Amino acid sequence: MEETTKIVEVPAKFAAIVKSIEEMSVLDLNELVKLFEVKFGVSAAAVAVAGPAAAAVEEKSDFTVVLVSDGGAKIGMMKIVKESLGLGLKEAKDLVDNLPATLKEGMKKEDADALKKQIEDAGGKVELK
Repeated sequence: MEETTKIVEVPAKFAAIVKSIEEMSVLDLNELVKLFEVKFGVSAAAVAVAGPAAAAVEEKSDFTVVLVSDGGAKIGMMKIVKESLGLGLKEAKDLVDNLPATLKEGMKKEDADALKKQIEDAGGKVELK
């Protein structure tokens, strides 16, 4: 495999950090990347693939709320789904009985997060897509 070295001018304020990283072993670098992923909620793979274009991508504004698990509290989940979505008892039961179930599409982030919190507080598990 051919190694390509790109000359990059490192700003003075980052020189010490870059020097430290250059001196790390591959195992230490891997551990550091995993730490950054957990600490900052980012993915190194996504950054590497998307590169500079990722900064130009607009933040997602519409979310789909998917109920993944009722957490053993089926009746509690049916109640929350019924009240939150304005459904009848049968419709709410059908959703909770057939997991994973899309509860609502096109929700604003704040509304989706509120519904997610409500369900998770009752023991269920939700994915926002």
